[in-house]
Amino acid sequence: MVSENYTQLLLDGTSRYNLSAYSTDAGPTVSHEDETQMIVSTIVAIFFGFIGITGLLGNALVVLVVLSNPQMRSTTNLLIINLAIADLLFVVFCVPFTATDYVVDSWPFGELWCKIVQYLIVVTAHASIYTLVLMSLDRFLAVVHPIASMVIRTEKNTVLAITILWVLIITTGVPVSFAHGINVSNPHCTFASVAPNPIRTLENASIVPIAN
Repeated sequence: MVSENYTQLLLDGTSRYNLSAYSTDAGPTVSHEDETQMIVSTIVAIFFGFIGITGLLGNALVVLVVLSNPQMRSTTNLLIINLAIADLLFVVFCVPFTATDYVVDSWPFGELWCKIVQYLIVVTAHASIYTLVLMSLDRFLAVVHPIASMVIRTEKNTVLAITILWVLIITTGVPVSFAHGINVSNPHCTFASVAPNPIRTLENASIVPIAN
């Protein structure tokens, strides 16, 4: 009987020792994955911030310089202004919200603003891309047909081409706002459904030919 009580005391003491050895008052620990995610989020935030500041200042400076010098308002410079404006709007509506959505756990700006931001991102990105197409066409005409293209390459026609470009992009980009939203399984601002989406296919297809 005495030996049994002694054995039980030893077991109780050992159990208390083991529990106290593994207990801690330091609070919840941070896993290696959480630390990695924090580091990546910080780097992404700094990187996006750098892009935003340089893009904002650089494109704004281009617009101010060209507009403040009337002698610089050639067809090429008008296209450069349009490219700078498109890039400027892209920086304003893409960089801060994309960075925020990447860093935080979920989209904090609501469903409506998600649709608006995604729509503006697509519109400004396409405006930038197709402005480069117009610039390439302008340079082609200026080099290959320098005399004959003088009738076409006028300030009036350039403004008309830019206006038509924006109208087409703004109109054709409307379906994008309906396809985007806060995903239930992944609470970020993206395509509202993970299922194959024809709008996603069209959105990608409109950029791929230009990238090639």
